[in-house]
Amino acid sequence: MLSTAVKQELIARARARVEDLERLRQLGVVCREGDFFPSVHYPPITMYQPITDDELLASYTLPPDGRLDIYAHIPFCRQRCVFCHYPLKLGTKQVDEKDHYLDTMEKEMDIYRAKLGVERFVARSVLVGGGTPTYLTLAQQKRFLDMMADRIDMSTCRQYTFDVDPNTLIGEEGRERLQLLRGYGVDRLTIGIQSLEDDILHLMNRHHNAAQAIESIEETHNAGMTVNIEFIFGFPGQTIEGWADMIDRACQLGTEEIQLYRLKIDAYGDYQGPVKQLIKKRPDLLPTIESTLIMKQVAIDILAEYGYTENLRRVFTKEYKHHSRYAHNQCCRLLDQIGFGLTAFSSLRDRFGLNTQSFEEYYSLIESGHLPINRGIIRTPEEQMRWAIVLPLKNRSARKSDFLQATGKPMNGYFRNKINKLQDAGLVVEDDERLVLTKLGAFFADEVAQQFQHPTYMPYPADHYDSGPLHPANDATP
Repeated sequence: MLSTAVKQELIARARARVEDLERLRQLGVVCREGDFFPSVHYPPITMYQPITDDELLASYTLPPDGRLDIYAHIPFCRQRCVFCHYPLKLGTKQVDEKDHYLDTMEKEMDIYRAKLGVERFVARSVLVGGGTPTYLTLAQQKRFLDMMADRIDMSTCRQYTFDVDPNTLIGEEGRERLQLLRGYGVDRLTIGIQSLEDDILHLMNRHHNAAQAIESIEETHNAGMTVNIEFIFGFPGQTIEGWADMIDRACQLGTEEIQLYRLKIDAYGDYQGPVKQLIKKRPDLLPTIESTLIMKQVAIDILAEYGYTENLRRVFTKEYKHHSRYAHNQCCRLLDQIGFGLTAFSSLRDRFGLNTQSFEEYYSLIESGHLPINRGIIRTPEEQMRWAIVLPLKNRSARKSDFLQATGKPMNGYFRNKINKLQDAGLVVEDDERLVLTKLGAFFADEVAQQFQHPTYMPYPADHYDSGPLHPANDATP
């Protein structure tokens, strides 16, 4: 465990990020008003226009190797976490509803197979998320795994991940569930621990405590699976010192990967989480933006002390092989991916489709023989260029060979004024092979990536930014 003196030194050093924040605000990179806005998709997921499945898939063909990354979404939880922005069915009496949902998802997969003309999907990687995809009975869990196995060729799958809650992995039933998952080839779990401070977990409305979270890690390792654990920073009630102690403790748990999320207050999807209500009730609990950024830097430095490296943005591993293949393929390599279930998305080369957020519409569209896609985009050549920089630059680096493959155009011929100004600001560096964020740029990766978005998709109104050289509306033409 790091000494108190070492942690205090790291906290003092991290305060320099407050000066960086002000400089980037003056440049126009970071807005002065508004909540943090993550660059998860481009265009942002809240800004897609209506589209049907037939419109989205018209003229689409599978990649030459036929391989896809696959996501499946299970939107059920025991209770709603305060920070959650996803539509869910809650409570313990959802057995029939879960059966109905699995029936419908099975039909959705079959409709997709028919539309793509494949007998089975050929997987590069598989990610199952939620909700809580292990918040099923053991019989339902097996049924879901069988459903996936029947329709997905796993022979070329390099990673099979479930996003889970700790409580579904402990006790006799938890151990049985872990063995069930492992028997179907699941080799990696992302456990939503979120905090190791019991008072913070209570404020988050989590239904586990720190001891149960640690037990779930041990049980998963005993089952022979890789473990990624998630933490949220900037949450009401957190302090810089408490956060530093918690990350120090987390680094001693022996997990292969640790993932950090900054609290998002405003909805970035289809549901506004209860966090706004908590802040309205207890505004005194919310850390300042400055404190939140200090937390982030302290975590990065403590992780480095224990040998963790940021291999994907805000995701830290001791060995490169343990990073998320799904995230790497979709966000860095821009490879084709399809999603099943409520609010799932499909990212397909030059287009993007988002499934409905409504359970009723999800069921009715599939019963009528359609995929539940209701929003999306077929990107123009200009939007394709922006997409081919935003996601890879934010997550690791924008490789010029991948940009050329995705757009048919050389990166060197586009966005030159923007790139030059970002270089002058010390936010990116460029060589013959790639455009990559500097250490400072990586710390503010979401905002730097947003520099390449069309002004139509600016996260906040133009007057929320200082009129500096890197105001997002400047140099908007590729």
